[in-house]
Amino acid sequence: MLDNYLPILIFIIIGILVGVGPLVLGYLLGPRRPDAEKDSPYECGFAAFESARLKFDVRYYLVAILFIVFDLEIAFLFPWAVVLDELGMYGFWAMFVFLGILVVGFIYEWKKGALEWE
Repeated sequence: MLDNYLPILIFIIIGILVGVGPLVLGYLLGPRRPDAEKDSPYECGFAAFESARLKFDVRYYLVAILFIVFDLEIAFLFPWAVVLDELGMYGFWAMFVFLGILVVGFIYEWKKGALEWE
């Protein structure tokens, strides 16, 4: 009975060896010569000119959230469009209400100035 699980066990062991083996080999065989330059934080090839604790403008997060919302809207439209014939009029009007709510939200954000970037 356990003979059926032997290929799975071998596959798991090989997967772990392929994933962890190079990391362990790199740690054991790699050179260790740390200096101040290597241990310093890397920022685009030049010295940092501001603190890393710099606060972002809240509009950055607002635009990111709006992108996610409208990206998800498109993600929901594709499966709906594929099965539209099977859903009938109920599916059509349900998606119409869904899109209507999203359009109202979009207009609200537009009027509030969330899409304006200075």
